[in-house]
Amino acid sequence: MTRANSATFRRTVTLALLGASLGGLSACGGRERPTTDLQAAQINTIGVNSYLWRAALETVSFAPLLQTDSNGGVIVTDWYANPANPTERVKLTITILDQDLRADALRVAASRQVNQAGAWVEAPVQAATVQKLEDIILTKARDLRRQALAS
Repeated sequence: MTRANSATFRRTVTLALLGASLGGLSACGGRERPTTDLQAAQINTIGVNSYLWRAALETVSFAPLLQTDSNGGVIVTDWYANPANPTERVKLTITILDQDLRADALRVAASRQVNQAGAWVEAPVQAATVQKLEDIILTKARDLRRQALAS
């Protein structure tokens, strides 16, 4: 085989492989994927998953908001004292880490203070409290998603 024939042969094989690859990719058109999966997985109108965002805002609506950033996914409340227990107050920071509605896309941090002799002193927060808040937010987000898909 001469060099010219070898180069032509390689070019022909390369074009055939390229054509076969493109033909295989055209079969992956994506038309088979239901639109509900896209709605459920990612909501891109804000920087984070909108179901998690709305659920988090609803969950902490009892406390005054100090800072919200829907693009960064951060909600920070100001100190909140329950009227039934005014010697204790809490401050929450909720961070939404992803555009997907997943449990690991949510992080809740809480600070707690108690009033001792007129001064606010840091106190431990039970781990179950943070876990319970995360569970409430995730449940609300899933409910919001179900409602949106049903309509």
